[in-house]
Amino acid sequence: MTEKIIILDAGSQVTQLIGRRLRELNVFCEIYPYNKMPAPDPAVKGVIISGSPCSVRDENAPQIDLEGVKGKLPLLGICYGAQYLAAKFGGKVEGSLAREYGRAMLNVVNADSPLLQGVSAHSQVWMSHGDTISAIPRDAEVIASTDDVVNAAFHFKNEPTYAVQFHPEVFHSTEGSKILANFAFGICGCKGDWTPASFIETTVAELRAQVGDDRVILGLSGGVDSTVAAVLLNKAIGHNLTCIFVNNGLLRKNEFEDVMDSYKDMGLNVIGADASKEFISRLAGVTEPEAKRKIIGRLFVETFDKYARTIENAKWLAQGTIYPDVIESAGIPGIASKIKSHHNVGGLPEKMNLKVVEPLKMLFKDEVRRVGRSLGIKEELVGRHPFPGPSLAIRIIGDVTEEKLRVLREADDIYIKGLRNYDCTGMGFPSASDPRIMAENLYDAIWQAGVILLPVKSVGVMGDERTYENPVALRAVVSTDAMTADWFHFPYDFLAKVSDEIINKVRGVNRVVYDISSKPPATIEWE
Repeated sequence: MTEKIIILDAGSQVTQLIGRRLRELNVFCEIYPYNKMPAPDPAVKGVIISGSPCSVRDENAPQIDLEGVKGKLPLLGICYGAQYLAAKFGGKVEGSLAREYGRAMLNVVNADSPLLQGVSAHSQVWMSHGDTISAIPRDAEVIASTDDVVNAAFHFKNEPTYAVQFHPEVFHSTEGSKILANFAFGICGCKGDWTPASFIETTVAELRAQVGDDRVILGLSGGVDSTVAAVLLNKAIGHNLTCIFVNNGLLRKNEFEDVMDSYKDMGLNVIGADASKEFISRLAGVTEPEAKRKIIGRLFVETFDKYARTIENAKWLAQGTIYPDVIESAGIPGIASKIKSHHNVGGLPEKMNLKVVEPLKMLFKDEVRRVGRSLGIKEELVGRHPFPGPSLAIRIIGDVTEEKLRVLREADDIYIKGLRNYDCTGMGFPSASDPRIMAENLYDAIWQAGVILLPVKSVGVMGDERTYENPVALRAVVSTDAMTADWFHFPYDFLAKVSDEIINKVRGVNRVVYDISSKPPATIEWE
């Protein structure tokens, strides 16, 4: 039985960060909508209520049933969660008093409080609230304040219920992780024994019980999620797993051959499905981004279905769905937007009458990588950057042709090799896949990188001749889960070198630019 903490999501944009911080402490947690508290479970050691864009004074504010929680299990309210606990149990929340947005200095009032053990008397926290708690319930006591807000943190006497107006989960709360650790270990009594090794052991057993002797099909992409899912399933069911890797003709230079070759010594049963000509043919003349995506998605399903039907008695479709996909697909009606409807291989389970198995659906991306390393998967696969499902088609702005693909592949190959070969040891860049270690090359320091071929031409001079060719844009971002991202601050000498090499070696390109847009407002991909 894996111990866990339940996070009730009231709609905050940073709820996932609470989960990530707990997972970093090796404490398992699950995120549920505020109105879907799971049934009583002895494995649950505590409950956290997240923030929310709503005010507790709103008529339609989230109402949380704490009947089986408050006073019975350790409980922590964060921001809206703190205001809800105050308003619900006899305190007062008002909107006309001091408001706090951004950094604030937390002053510990009760250093003996279990929630604040080891926390500095004065430390920076991140506030984001328009309402403020003007009075706490009678049976509560203040344990920390800021200069503007007296009731910044409080505790219900004689029960393990705590509340903080700030966000301990965000980076700007300098001792926020310590506060969450105090809650998880000191108050909830968690052991912190949820590790990649324990996840593998539990998941392999669960997969064997779920799938039995049935045959399973999995769509490999060469990316970390599908690769780790495949190796986990292979460990659980062996030869009953068949993987299909579709070549859509839109992959990077030599990628289909390189990825197939990298799987050879992993004991996986992999079918290489080459449908490159069909994809390029169907995309001819199509310029609208969403139309390109739909054509690629439909043809992928057709191709996958064609090869999958050659596998007798297949009953399951395995997918590399990860936890952010699950959370984003759920949404909270009326409060949090449903960011995307998610299906890795859309339409196939219904089309083929298959059941779905998703061995990674409780993991964040960085956890998938740690599990992959624990499984002994090669770093070249575990550390691969995310790559869009529609592949290079959405990095060519406009219609897709063989010539444009050639230009983009050559420029992209120079860029990615340059990232891998640039020694940044000692430059202070943390590894994108594990921030606890420093990156040795630029590729490992970056979350995602690629080249975009632009649909315009510009004048240039090569030798004594005038040229009129395409520019390409370099894109490189740092992120933790792709929900937000910032552009990577390259050393100038790298940009100079890679620009010169692309212009000198790639026929059809005479200008290189670098995209310094963050997400939001931009997206990581251009289409």
